[in-house]
Amino acid sequence: MSNIGKFQDDCIFCKIIKGEIPSTKVYEDETVYAFRDINPQMPVHILVVPKFHIRSLAEVTEDNAGDVGKVLFAIKKIAEQEKLDKGFRVITNAGKEAGQTVDHLHFHILAGRQMGEGLV
Repeated sequence: MSNIGKFQDDCIFCKIIKGEIPSTKVYEDETVYAFRDINPQMPVHILVVPKFHIRSLAEVTEDNAGDVGKVLFAIKKIAEQEKLDKGFRVITNAGKEAGQTVDHLHFHILAGRQMGEGLV
């Protein structure tokens, strides 16, 4: 059973997906919405979010794992669309201690300059 379209009223990413808050859209399909980060940490910094509310990877279940997998496939498509053939990094945080600031699963695509072997 798909979770697509199940939103939470007080979630900023749910509001962005619904068009209630403006964003610079990069990609959209039936499962995923991707947009440019308003505070980019790299020359390319894109946020990729599922079109259903799930707090983090810690809440992936057998029921929603298929939809989360579609988000990962969308990341590949976005990287191709943005011509990130020199490489890119994908980061997600799960929980406050990991640095998660928005309680909606999201992935950061980072690219555009040489990165070290460290975390960021």
